[in-house]
Amino acid sequence: MMPGGRGGFNPKQLQKMMQQFGISVEEIDDVERVVIETPSEDIVIEPADVSIMDAKGQRTYQVTGEASEVKKETGPNEEDVELVVEQAGVDRETAISALEDADGEPAQAIMDLQG
Repeated sequence: MMPGGRGGFNPKQLQKMMQQFGISVEEIDDVERVVIETPSEDIVIEPADVSIMDAKGQRTYQVTGEASEVKKETGPNEEDVELVVEQAGVDRETAISALEDADGEPAQAIMDLQG
């Protein structure tokens, strides 16, 4: 049977057990927001409550709060745009459009513009 009986853990007993296992938990105060960035979107958690659990050197972060997703505008890489402009002899807007039509592949965009 676990400490605390049926009603759940007694907080003092839980703290003692965690210490015995080398686990500590601390809160990070005054966190305004947490942003998780991916190539296609950002996940913004605001306001955010963050706690860190340290178990024998392994740190785990727990974030709670209201999450929203922000889609990122994805476009061609600037180096690719410059390459297409230079190699195909077109203006920037035409190069961007060609890269979008070629799924971001500069070689294909150049061939499409020259062909």
